[in-house]
Amino acid sequence: MTIGMDERGFVFPEHTYFFRVEPFEGANIEAAALEFTGIKLDHPLRMAVSEETAMNDIFRGVRKALKANGCKRAVLVGHNASFDLGFVNAAVARMDMKRNPFHPFSSFDTATLAGLAYGQTVLAKACQAAGIDFDGREAHSARYDTEKTAELFCGIVNRWKEMGGWEDFDD
Repeated sequence: MTIGMDERGFVFPEHTYFFRVEPFEGANIEAAALEFTGIKLDHPLRMAVSEETAMNDIFRGVRKALKANGCKRAVLVGHNASFDLGFVNAAVARMDMKRNPFHPFSSFDTATLAGLAYGQTVLAKACQAAGIDFDGREAHSARYDTEKTAELFCGIVNRWKEMGGWEDFDD
């Protein structure tokens, strides 16, 4: 998912990227995790793509957003972001990708930010505290959690901006 910014400097969830991805060769797939999430790797309608296809399409979109906004590197936003960044960096290394648009170690962690802003670090509870609808039946779906994480991040950043959290800047 990419985050956009309006002319007043407020941020918003912009574009969602969604893929069902085939596990890479040698992946450690936990049966309990599949059962918990309801993912069925062999479902005929799953229409999974290769990890390489997914990463290339996502990176292409991120690079396009970087160029449109005059940025050099994207910063990953995630709930427990170091976990997500670890997956991205491992995939990049596994595929020997040369043009990773994400900063190699900087990230924004909404678990930490929500703990500061709302006193809640669990995504569902943080969203509730922020006034964001959260459907527990949808939780742990990568797409749903990503969209809710983006809403939470934008809400925190916009709240900070409204409180005078930073000066306006040009370039």
